[in-house]
Amino acid sequence: MMPKIPTHPLQTKAWADFRSAWGNEVKKTKYGYLTLHKIPFTNQKIGMFIRSPKPTAIMLTNLKKLAEKHNLIFIKLEPFALQTQKLAKLLKNNGAVPGKTLFTPTTFWINLTRSEEELLASFDSKTRYNIRLAEKKGVKVKIDNSGKAFNEYLRLTKETVERQGFYAHSKRYHKLMWQHLKDNLATIMAATYKNEVITTWVLFKYKNFLYYPYGASSVKHKNVMANNLVMWEAIKYGKKQGCTTFDLWGREEGKGFTRFKESYNPEVIEFIGTWDLVINKPLYHLYRILESLRWQLLRLKSRFVKPKF
Repeated sequence: MMPKIPTHPLQTKAWADFRSAWGNEVKKTKYGYLTLHKIPFTNQKIGMFIRSPKPTAIMLTNLKKLAEKHNLIFIKLEPFALQTQKLAKLLKNNGAVPGKTLFTPTTFWINLTRSEEELLASFDSKTRYNIRLAEKKGVKVKIDNSGKAFNEYLRLTKETVERQGFYAHSKRYHKLMWQHLKDNLATIMAATYKNEVITTWVLFKYKNFLYYPYGASSVKHKNVMANNLVMWEAIKYGKKQGCTTFDLWGREEGKGFTRFKESYNPEVIEFIGTWDLVINKPLYHLYRILESLRWQLLRLKSRFVKPKF
């Protein structure tokens, strides 16, 4: 049975306060929080309504009114709602079109209502072996929200970004996020081997869901399989916290970390995806053209400039 989808952490006051401190204009509505983003060199803006509740006709009508009031070209919607033909039709009928994604349209959920024995038995045999290996090697995993643990997270994120060559949020972004979320939503799970922190994950817990948005690890001691044990300890932590579902925060076909997540036998969940609620059609089409050019330039830049953190 599919669990009831709760309010997403990105629609909490703590996250809204963080985004406001980051510099975004935040608007609170009866449906949730929108962030408004000014388009450089213009008086136009776009709205972002990320992980919003399931859209309704009245909600879309009211969002259009808000958009017109605040001079928005469009509002990007990425509802925390499952894919259905009925919902897609509602969005299309209200002027929304498929947009460029921020979140992946599918994710993985692990059902935490099962016993530890059932969960462990459902994993790939290689994954179970790696968990036992990490334990045998002496890898220790614990929750640690200290300043020292967060600094280790930043250190390992920097190492991971430079090693894998992907663009990540800046160090300032992570520091500000942790400052606003550490007392209510976020926690750090760290794996230590021979007194050295080699893996850190940031977990969000909200209502009956546990989420895994960020993680970083060292290439050093990778043979002790710390990540496998961290995932298992995160699952057990979620159960102890009374969570019913562990959301692994995204799924991309063919990616190494997707294969890692798949080895824990999660369920594939398909959301309604990304939709742009268009208000000003001519400017929206111009924006999409310029956006496409911008991403082409960024991809070209990535060939010559290594990402930094």
